[in-house]
Amino acid sequence: MHARANPLPDNAPPVLVLPPQALESDEAHDLDKPDSVRQLALGLLFGVAFGFLLQKSGVARYEVLMGQFFLTDFTVIKVMLTAIIVGMAGIFAMRGLGLVKLHVKPTRYASNIAGGLLFGVGLGLLGYCPGTGIAALGQGNLDAIAGIVGLLVGSYLYAETSASVGSRMAKIGSRGRIMLPDLLGMRLVGFIALFVPLLILCLIVTAQLAP
Repeated sequence: MHARANPLPDNAPPVLVLPPQALESDEAHDLDKPDSVRQLALGLLFGVAFGFLLQKSGVARYEVLMGQFFLTDFTVIKVMLTAIIVGMAGIFAMRGLGLVKLHVKPTRYASNIAGGLLFGVGLGLLGYCPGTGIAALGQGNLDAIAGIVGLLVGSYLYAETSASVGSRMAKIGSRGRIMLPDLLGMRLVGFIALFVPLLILCLIVTAQLAP
């Protein structure tokens, strides 16, 4: 004769019982978290590769970056067009195969314009963007130190003010998580089929006119 389990009292807190499948699913998704060891290792690997390519392409040199503003050196445009073409084709191909997921940032016109202006003024005054500045310091350009110090100070000020200033600006011109195909009313496949050849053509023309 089996003893009957004591029933829970009426005022007992609710108990949540998770099935084993749910626990296994959570463990599987842990690898995709931004702070997981796998994601940190991948970030380090791709960061080193990105810095290496920046340095080898020459865009970590002050005169190359300034040459783009004065329209005397088009290395930056060529590198950016190549990166956009390869990135667009590669990312959406891997997405179609289920290898990656897209995390689209919300479009907020006021915040994007303000951030773009700050970025552009800083790039024009210093001669480096954050990525090229770090690559420049790595190759021995000591003038990049001022930019890195400014980057740290700016990051701190943003962290301290983003809760108040950012929340108000985020409401101005908020469009949600949209991409160019959505804005243009095009299907993603048609957008890629049109813009990848167009960007390749722009790259070829730029290379011919500014070798």
